[in-house]
Formats: sequence, structure tokens, C-alpha cells
Amino acid sequence: MTQYNRLTPELIEELKAVAPDHILTGEDINEDYARDEMPIYGSRMPDAVLQATSIEEIAGVMKFCNEHRIPVTTRGAGTGLVGGCVPVYGGVVIETIRMNRILSYDLENFSVTIEPGVLLQQLAEDALTKGMMYPPDPGEKLATVGGNVATNAGGMRAVKYGTTRDYVLAMKVVLPNGEITEYGAKVSKTSSGYSLLHLMIGSEGTLGIIVELTLKLIPAPKATLSLIVPFEDIDTAIATVPKVKMSNLDPQAIEFMEREIMDVSERYVGREVFPKQMGGTEIGACLLIAFDGQKEEELYERVESIAEILTEAGAVDVLVVDNPQKLRNTWAARSGFLEGIESETKLLDECDVVVPVAEIARFLRFARKTGEECGLEIKSFGHAGDGNLHIYQCSNDLEKDEFIRRVDVYFEKLYKEAVSCGGLVSGEHGIGRGKVKYLAESVGETNMELMRGIKRVFDPNLILNPGKVCFE
Repeated sequence: MTQYNRLTPELIEELKAVAPDHILTGEDINEDYARDEMPIYGSRMPDAVLQATSIEEIAGVMKFCNEHRIPVTTRGAGTGLVGGCVPVYGGVVIETIRMNRILSYDLENFSVTIEPGVLLQQLAEDALTKGMMYPPDPGEKLATVGGNVATNAGGMRAVKYGTTRDYVLAMKVVLPNGEITEYGAKVSKTSSGYSLLHLMIGSEGTLGIIVELTLKLIPAPKATLSLIVPFEDIDTAIATVPKVKMSNLDPQAIEFMEREIMDVSERYVGREVFPKQMGGTEIGACLLIAFDGQKEEELYERVESIAEILTEAGAVDVLVVDNPQKLRNTWAARSGFLEGIESETKLLDECDVVVPVAEIARFLRFARKTGEECGLEIKSFGHAGDGNLHIYQCSNDLEKDEFIRRVDVYFEKLYKEAVSCGGLVSGEHGIGRGKVKYLAESVGETNMELMRGIKRVFDPNLILNPGKVCFE
């Protein structure tokens, strides 16, 4: 096991000299620095926090920590759900959220350069003022873009536009030894050696610290339109998804939600959005389908075609959401699923898993049945268009230790089933601290050792975000 050194009072004074006025210690460190959004994965207070404002500060602190073998954990907005920014071994937390400038646009090359602490919502709104769109759309709009890149976040628009990885052109990185390097370029293709750029994307802060990003933009669509499609049950709803994708009508997003999660969200946002009963039929599930394009008339033509497919496949109705206020309310309700669950739940954990689209309905049945067998309350929703499911385990009655024990049994079965049907243990939230053993079981020891070898090349002292992804 790697041995780390503690920050003694003498070392803390040396560290403060590296980044004057930006180092927090002792009682000045807020408890939020000990955890992320999913407290079930534990917490640990760091010995010091760098509230970084420049690349030079980060490089200096990394060089110092590498020389003294002090563990370092990078943190953006702390919105992760797998314990990825928990400083498991204490040491130093480097927070990047103050590095939040949009540095420049290059509209001729359809790109923008930003600091890692820029919020997703900030970038999306600013790009629109230039007539451009940054397509990745993870549910947490107040996450940092640097964190999105570090986890290769997906989101609701991935079915049409792909994930964060598809929009990263270049980046500047501080390596564990404090050296500053650059990967990628403002070009649309490359065949120039191993792709260190793509190795860094999704590495969850274990190989280097992303300190600047150049991202691809596209012209913003001029029209958008959404559909709420109610069904009697979730199986019928999910069975419709392949037909929607095969229609060649190019939906931007296809989301699914069960009745219970819709009710939770409506209680949280304080308004009714989704139908509960139509024509005497109780609504058990809905699809939320979005389209975008250059002309509103073109979208309505697509809606007419898709409505016929949906009703033939068993949809109770097809509701067009074209009023701006109703559109905002609908997507706000969808974005509030997690917060709604959190507001009503004492103990909570989540399985972010991805399976082939054709396996979604069967996998959800398995998840519900297995949850009942394990004595857990299960709530689920997700991205039906790409098979990325969010399955939450909830309890207001169990003691924490018993809840964790049951969830562990549940995860063993669930992830094994996901892999057996051609899926993977994470679609967009990453591995972090919570899924290390499930990743190992799914990819095997040979591949885990390859990952550990890559980690050792970048970080021979293993100081950067230890205890995550491929190292327990």
C-alpha cells in the first residue's frame, strides 16, 4: 500500500507560501469539501484546500505535494454521485470553481476556450448569445464543465449529439509532478500517436488536473419542440423507443420516467406537469421526446410522423409541448428528479448503468424484482434513447449499515446482469470511489492492471485522487 505523508504545521506554512491567500486550513475548511452529492460514499476532511485562481497556483501546489508525497484531490462544484471528489486520504483538495472565465470564442473554427470552473449552464447560455450551441446536456446544470470532462458526462441530448468526449478539441493539463502540458488541437481529425486527450477525458482526476479546455460548438438550432407521450405501463413505453429511433426523424432526446418518479418531481417543483389519467386509462409511464431544427414547420411535420408511430405502438396520447412556459416547466420537472428523490429520502444510493436499448425493459423488470428481494425501494428514470438508466435505492426506515449491506447485495446482482446483457457499470457518472470493485469484476484483472499501469506512468507516486477508479 502506498504511504502518504501528512501535512505538518511546517509543511502547511511552506504550502501557503506557494499560493499566498488561497490556502484554507483548520476551521476555515467548510465541511462540504469532505464529500460530494452522494454522502453514502463517505466523507473525509482534507488537511488543506487550495481555492485555485490560476494555472500557476495549481502547478506549484502539485509540484510541492509530489515532492512531499501528499495526496491531492481535485474538486469542481462537488455535484458528483460516486464519491469522486472525496479526499479519502486527507491531504490537499484543489478546488477549480473560481477559475470560471470564458476566455475566447473562435467562431470561424466553431470553438470556445474556457477555464475548468465555468458552469455548464453559464457556457450554454453564453454560447447562445453568439448563435452557437454547446450540445452536451448533463442533468446537473450547475456542474463545472471541467468536472463534466473529467467524467465524460452524457446527458439527455446524447442520443443525437453524443457525450462530452465528442466536443473536447484540446486541453491544458497540470500533471502530478507540476508540469504543464497540452493535448489536442483545433482540428476535426487526428491520427497523431496515442490520444492522450481522450485518455484524460473520463479519467476522473486520477491522471492530471484539467486547467483549460477548448470545446467544439455547433450552430444553435432555431426551433425546438417537445412531446409528452403517456403510456399505461413502462414496458410498452420502452418497447416503443427502438421504433422511434428507427423512424429517421432524428430526436434530440428520448427520456423515460415511471409514474412514481413523476409524482415525486411534481411534489418537489410544486406543479403538475405530467398526465395521470387519460380517457379512463391510468398513466403508468411517460416518454419525453425532444426535437430541434432550423424551422418550426419542419418540426411539426416530424411530430405528425412520430405521433402515428407512437399511437400504433400503444401510446395513450401524444401531447405537444410548444408553449414556452409549459416547455420550461416540463424540462424543469425532468431535471428535478434527483432533487425530488433527495427531498423525500433519508438514505439514498444510485445505480448509473448503461445497457443496449433493446434490453432496457427487461433490465428494469430485473431491477424492480431484485430490489423487492433485497428489501429496497426502487425508483428509476433515464435516457431511453441510449440505454443509460438511473436506478435509485431508497429507504426512510433502515439503519445506515443495514441499508449499505442491502445495496451492496443489490449492486452485485444488478451490475452482473448489466454486463451479461452487453452493458457497462457506468453510463455517465463515472467510477469514483463507489464502483471500483464493480468495474474490476466487469472488465477483468488484465484490463484493470492495464489501467493501473497507465496510472503509474502519469502518477508514479499515486498522489492524485487516490482510492478511485482502478486503485482501491
